[in-house]
Amino acid sequence: MGIEMRGMEWKGFDLDPNSLASLQACEGTKQKTIDESVSELEPNLHGFHVHATTNGCMSTGPHFNPSGKDHVAPEDEIRHPGDLGNVIAGDDVTASFTIFDSQIPVSVPNSIIGRAVVVHADPDDFFTGGHELSKTTGNAGARVACGIIGLQE
Repeated sequence: MGIEMRGMEWKGFDLDPNSLASLQACEGTKQKTIDESVSELEPNLHGFHVHATTNGCMSTGPHFNPSGKDHVAPEDEIRHPGDLGNVIAGDDVTASFTIFDSQIPVSVPNSIIGRAVVVHADPDDFFTGGHELSKTTGNAGARVACGIIGLQE
């Protein structure tokens, strides 16, 4: 099954409908692969999460968390599927990354299709930073890039 994140929206959320990322989900396997390249980011670690949506990227909701689990690191077995960790942008202001994950749901009732993938301004602290937002968002800061996840034709 091919899934795409079409229309990555950058700082200021100006839609670029030709920008694509990819997520590969093979039938019969739990492993999912996200390949992405995001430009115009500050050189730093940036939180990368799946969010609920209310009005596309103009109004993303909280992390996609259908089971009500705490926000933790992506390698933790008990976590919500919106926890995808950090990506790093280098001095070239681009983050190119591949994420392998077995907890991203692509089938109903809790599919990520139609939800938002968001790059944050700051690193995800994986609920270790002691900030009140660490438990729900990893205290990853403002949303600087966003795309809506859809099916690839």
